[in-house]
Amino acid sequence: MIQGAGSNVGKSVLVAGLCRVLARRGLRVAPFKPQNMSNNAAVTEDGGEIGRAQALQARASGLRPRVDMNPVLLKPESEIGAQVIVQGARLTTARARDYAKLKPTLLPRVLESFQRLTKAHDWVIVEGAGSPAEVNLRPGDIANMGFAEAAGVPVVLIGDIDRGGVIAQLVGTQAVLPADDAARIKGFAVNKFRGDTTLFLDGMEMIAEATGWAPLGILPWFSDAAKLPAEDIMDLKGSRTATGSGIKIAVPRLPRIANFDDLDPLSAEPGVEIDIVEPGRALPGDAAAIILPGSKSTISDLAALRREGWDIDISAHIRRGGHVMGICGGYQMMGTAIHDPEGIEGQAGSVPGLGLLDVETVMEPLKRLALSEATTRDGTPVSGYEIHLGRTEGPATEEAWLTLNGRKEGAAALGGRVKGCYIHGLFSSDPFRAEWLAGLGAQSEMGNYEHEVEATLDALADHLETHLDMDRLLALGAEV
Repeated sequence: MIQGAGSNVGKSVLVAGLCRVLARRGLRVAPFKPQNMSNNAAVTEDGGEIGRAQALQARASGLRPRVDMNPVLLKPESEIGAQVIVQGARLTTARARDYAKLKPTLLPRVLESFQRLTKAHDWVIVEGAGSPAEVNLRPGDIANMGFAEAAGVPVVLIGDIDRGGVIAQLVGTQAVLPADDAARIKGFAVNKFRGDTTLFLDGMEMIAEATGWAPLGILPWFSDAAKLPAEDIMDLKGSRTATGSGIKIAVPRLPRIANFDDLDPLSAEPGVEIDIVEPGRALPGDAAAIILPGSKSTISDLAALRREGWDIDISAHIRRGGHVMGICGGYQMMGTAIHDPEGIEGQAGSVPGLGLLDVETVMEPLKRLALSEATTRDGTPVSGYEIHLGRTEGPATEEAWLTLNGRKEGAAALGGRVKGCYIHGLFSSDPFRAEWLAGLGAQSEMGNYEHEVEATLDALADHLETHLDMDRLLALGAEV
């Protein structure tokens, strides 16, 4: 089990890399994360949803994503509450205090999923959540040491030297852990080192001497990690800038933004700048297009968009001849109204939409989860997935620009400059991405996005093979 001395130390990327290392050695390996908190979700082939980081780790393992790889997924809907997904299906919506009481009842389901994976694979690489040093959360824990204890797995602790104070991160974690939990940690590694790693060899010795843990290596900064789907919404800060003269695509940073890895194939294009617009800043007037991304809470995010004045910026953008693309929740916002008669997203009622498309959305309790293969009007293939609540209908759907399983999907206006749909991941389809960029006056320069992801996973595996003591790490795991 890979645990972190803090959040965002690189656990998700490391697990993906370890899965690829073992898969390349001919071993049957699978990823596992007992509990994840993310609004970036993937649809699995067995009809559920898991965190997208686990979907990437499955890919690194040469597997299709399955719900057992992430049996508990928390999808924040407000500052104090989240939707609870268990083994791929929605169980309830719980406030933080109520979820603390619910957690212990979920451990049997978590262990059930873990045991199914262990029976089918030679290795299961487990990813923790946050840090085990949050000992106030230890009672009822299923994400870190609570799971490690119940499943009997050894732990490797990862520190992030880029933040500074990595010796205190690692040694301090041991100091605050109960003795039994500290004993589960068998080794440690230091991640995100910039510069000459030999300069920290004495630091590794100090940590090993203070903790008794096996030092497994110093991992230099792996810049190509930016080419892989981001797990944390905080990774969206700022801009991803094009090289040379390119076009700008603006994306408003919504409070409950979801499935934002829809943007990854565009940000990987050399001639495209993705400008993530933070609250307090206007949408840029020189953008060729605005993308309204998915949202875990469409109505509240629409209200936030209006508070920022971004609705006015979008209208001005369209008057200047700009393009707008709405995906899932962003598509729902573009209509004339959103109706929530059952109060699924909060208080029951209706709110006006942005009025960019002549459609209305009715929120319904049944969530649609589906892998999707569609075509545009011109016959261009689009692959992706649907994961949403709500049904969208209206006159603009007669201008649907996609055909999905024999039915019309999406809506459009102004000759296609303004359009939306429910399909996530559509920009991963190389022909569609090239077609859409051409409509903005740009050219796709990347070629095959999926090959780019595969090459990055292989480069990550090479990176770990070079800088981690893999034989020692595997020996620790073999002690189970």
